[in-house]
Parts: sequence; structure tokens; C-alpha cells
Amino acid sequence: MPVGPPCLTTAISLTGGTLRSPPLLPRGAIMASHESIAQSDEWYTPEWIFDALGIQFDLDPCSSGNDFVPARVRYNKCANGLEAPWFGSVWLNPPFGKRNGILPWLERLAEHGDGIAVVPNRTATDWFQDIAKRADARLFVRGKIKFIKPDGSEGKSPGYGNVLLAFGDDMAAILRQSRIPGMRA
Repeated sequence: MPVGPPCLTTAISLTGGTLRSPPLLPRGAIMASHESIAQSDEWYTPEWIFDALGIQFDLDPCSSGNDFVPARVRYNKCANGLEAPWFGSVWLNPPFGKRNGILPWLERLAEHGDGIAVVPNRTATDWFQDIAKRADARLFVRGKIKFIKPDGSEGKSPGYGNVLLAFGDDMAAILRQSRIPGMRA
């Protein structure tokens, strides 16, 4: 009898090509929690961000499975995306919660060297300065991104702005050429 959602990766091929999924991880592996606001710790990147980027990613290691991320493979919470294998281009909306809890995810993306992350605009923090200088491109989003709640409604304006960080030449070019309004650095 199943206990909770299946612990597996989702392989989606929008191009019709063959996609080899990475190995599955054991049930019960735990991802870090997302920033807890109100009654949910799930906040999804709005679809307009992906429309403006115009790319399909290979991997989303922090997927809820109920979001707009155009990724061929998604790791759900029990797949422990921080520990699972990463490959290809990565979209990262990491857990924003605990103090410096975002850092292991961003270090992993910087080491992987092929992806884009959305992070809080917290330029005074050590983690932001350490990671942002390793990024190949930065986009300080104009205004504040209103993330999507699990029920599909738009959340209120957060107390901070957001920055998109690109790692790798291809992702930096995509970020620079995107239709997302903001300051590019």
C-alpha cells in the first residue's frame, strides 16, 4: 500500500527525443523545506518567467510537480534534489527558508555550471555576495516577483526583490537576451 507520493523523477520529452532518466532515490529522502509563509511552504515561479526566458530546462531539482517549470526531469521532495545527480541545464528555485539554507543549493548549481536560479535580492548577505560573483550573468528583476501558491492563486508581493543568477555561457546568454524586465549585470 503506497505511503505518500511516489518517490521518482518525472521524465518529460517535449521534443520527442529519447531522454535517459537518472537513477531513482529511495523513498523517505528529504529535501530542505521552502520558505514558510502563511500555511504553505510551496511557492512556484510564475509562468511568465519561463515564457520570457524561452527555454526548456533539462532538470528541476526542487520540483513540486505542480508548477510551470519547463523541465524534462523533475525531482520531487522525496527525491532529495540536493543529493541526486544533476545533469544538463538546471532551473533552480531553491528553498528560501532557514538562514543560509539556500547556500548549499546555490553552491551545487555554481559547481554544476549550467543553469539559472531565482534568489531573493539580499545583496548584503555573505551568501549572496559569494555566489553572485561566481555567476556568469545576473538579472535584478524590476519590481517583485509574485510567486504562485499551491492553489494556483498569485501570492502577495514579497518583502524583497529577486535576482536571477546564470551559470555557464549558454545560460548567461539566455538570461541576457530574455524579455524579463530588470537590470542586467
